[in-house]
Amino acid sequence: MARRAYTGDPWRVGVLFSRTGVTAVIEETQLRGTLLAIEEINAGGGVNGRELVPIIYDPGSEEASFARLADRLLTEDGVSTIFGCYTSSSRKAVLRVVERRNGLLWYPTLYEGFEYSPNIIYTGAAPNQNSVELADFLLENYGRRFYLVGSDYIYPRESNRIMRELLRRRRGVVLGERYLDLQAGPFDFKLLMREIKRARPDVIFSTVVGQATAYLYQAHAEAGLDAGTMPIASLTTSEAEIRLMGADVGCGHITAASYFEAVATASNASFVARYKKRFGEDEPTNLCVEAAYFQVHVFARALAEIDTMDTDLLRPIVLGSEFDAPQGHIAIDTDSSHTNLWTRIGRANRVGGFEIVRESGVPSSPDPYLMNY
Repeated sequence: MARRAYTGDPWRVGVLFSRTGVTAVIEETQLRGTLLAIEEINAGGGVNGRELVPIIYDPGSEEASFARLADRLLTEDGVSTIFGCYTSSSRKAVLRVVERRNGLLWYPTLYEGFEYSPNIIYTGAAPNQNSVELADFLLENYGRRFYLVGSDYIYPRESNRIMRELLRRRRGVVLGERYLDLQAGPFDFKLLMREIKRARPDVIFSTVVGQATAYLYQAHAEAGLDAGTMPIASLTTSEAEIRLMGADVGCGHITAASYFEAVATASNASFVARYKKRFGEDEPTNLCVEAAYFQVHVFARALAEIDTMDTDLLRPIVLGSEFDAPQGHIAIDTDSSHTNLWTRIGRANRVGGFEIVRESGVPSSPDPYLMNY
């Protein structure tokens, strides 16, 4: 992209996504979505004639590193806005820092809900925007018997708690529940799949994340299980994880998300084309890329209006913001700091993408505390 002449000191923002460690497979794509948006904004002249400059650190998928580097950004580097975090553990570590330093974290990842902070803008899905619809879809199409599997940290445990409650209210049955370390390897998942095969559930609900996602799905395939009759259903398995495990392994499994690369909008077609031109034709977009991308544009529009990075002045402008994102029209909810997002369910296909089998007709308002469920 062509460089522009800028008329003032640059706007500096922090970027915290892991390029190494167990969750790098997805966080690397969030970094790319962030950088693409920044490059587009700068190619258009920046914000009020001033360039956006990202200060980028790699936390290495380590919770303590997220907190340490967030503090460094807000003190030594002098930024007040940070784009970052994938796991809920990393978000909660950074939450303490941004609240203490009065920074603003933009969090582009679905999560377990039941949280509010005036120092976080949540642009990923809350449970009512994915878990509720997924539970109904699975019960209607596959059966009542579920086995819950997750990585061993707060997000999987809380998401499975929510899924248990949704199933209980819908007369579903949980046959078993297991958690594996984020560092778990192929053998661990082979042993787990033996237990699942003996239990004979209708659905495996997965909140496994990172590299381990591929091991789970590969163990399913190696055990001779059929995605058509016993699918793995997930909130976290995107095009990035399908690429990692292989399209043949992922084919037929289910994901609920606000965004898939297959979303049929002109905005998304343009976004996908720009992303692939920048990062490679074989690089798919995914739900976390898309949220990381659109949140930077929402930030830049608010910054252009208020012309200051002061958190107390910027945040009120952000709340209520609207944007035509690749997934469709979105808005930042003024009451919860979460985002009105679309609800979709996709089935992985043989070429590494998803066929969208159900989607909402309008964006779904966030209900992070499930007050209406």
